[in-house]
Amino acid sequence: MSRKTMDCREAPSESNCSLTITGEEDEVMRAAVEHAVSVHGEKDGPELREMIRVSLKDEGASEGAAMRNPGMDSRPGMQ
Repeated sequence: MSRKTMDCREAPSESNCSLTITGEEDEVMRAAVEHAVSVHGEKDGPELREMIRVSLKDEGASEGAAMRNPGMDSRPGMQ
């Protein structure tokens, strides 16, 4: 199984969160959902999990993406 990465810098956020989570997909999903709920005040549910799942990248694929796309806050997202 390939390692996945979730980078909070790629999601719209009022807090400008810089957390990056890397690991096996199930580990990243579990940690990312917990982070979204506890830090960003999101409600756990199918929509949140799908939003996180589609944002996962193969390890190494998302490095620097937030710096290349600093205005990625046009879609609704986390606080």
